[in-house]
Amino acid sequence: MKKIELDNGSGFCFGVVNAIRKAEEELKNGETLYCLGDIVHNSKEVERLKAIGLVTIDHEEFARLENAKVLLRAHGEPPSTYETARKNNIQIIDATCPVVLQLQRKIKRMYIAPEEKEAQILIFGKRGHAEVNGLVGQTQGKALVIENEEDLDSKIDFSKDIRLFSQTTKSVDHFHAVIDTINRRKSSTSDFRYFDTICRQVANRMPNIREFAAAHDVIFFVSGKKSSNGKVLFEECLKVNPKSFLVSDETEIDPQWLSGADSIGICGATSTPRWLMEQVAAHVSLLNEQE
Repeated sequence: MKKIELDNGSGFCFGVVNAIRKAEEELKNGETLYCLGDIVHNSKEVERLKAIGLVTIDHEEFARLENAKVLLRAHGEPPSTYETARKNNIQIIDATCPVVLQLQRKIKRMYIAPEEKEAQILIFGKRGHAEVNGLVGQTQGKALVIENEEDLDSKIDFSKDIRLFSQTTKSVDHFHAVIDTINRRKSSTSDFRYFDTICRQVANRMPNIREFAAAHDVIFFVSGKKSSNGKVLFEECLKVNPKSFLVSDETEIDPQWLSGADSIGICGATSTPRWLMEQVAAHVSLLNEQE
């Protein structure tokens, strides 16, 4: 009989739990509730909330909306979103993660500080990601997004002052690699300061998930395809266990992946609901019984 273990450290982070709780509380009132963008980067959870009344809209639809109630997800939004809400009489249910909110404020203070007027503000993150858009918005679009060390070549003036921040869900190791590169290349007259703004609730999952993945013959990592955090954590699984498989749900599991495995681990991203991982575990258990 194969051993099947579900990782207790996987699943929603605090920010996502809070956003979903707020959505469910509002939906109980029976009024129409809109959500600006997918509440979480997991299609199965989005579908579950849609079934109980949550209406997901994009920014174009939001701009046309009037006299409505809109939930802002944990990723946060730029100031322009709040201005649109004010103009269109939209009631905002703000579920921005406190860690993201603190980062937004820190970047804005840096941007408006007179003594920082000439400094280049860099954000290490995924271009186009909802959180990153909200962070860049604090600088009226002037912050530069750095996805990797190669971006530094084309975007940065190493003779000027540099201020580096990070998207909250990025890898600590990758962030420090960017820091090292800037330190090596900046001129002697450049003042470089960086701010480690990575969420430790997310970052601390990396060593834990490596340990979990190494302890099993096969790993099923459950995550939505849009989840940046999911991609990062899955890569950590692969580093220690080449028999790690990324699946959105149980339908994507090939029974042949279980061949020869005595121990199977099931884990997921900070955007993966617990119920979905349990569903995958139940399916694996069923496959196990059919052998």
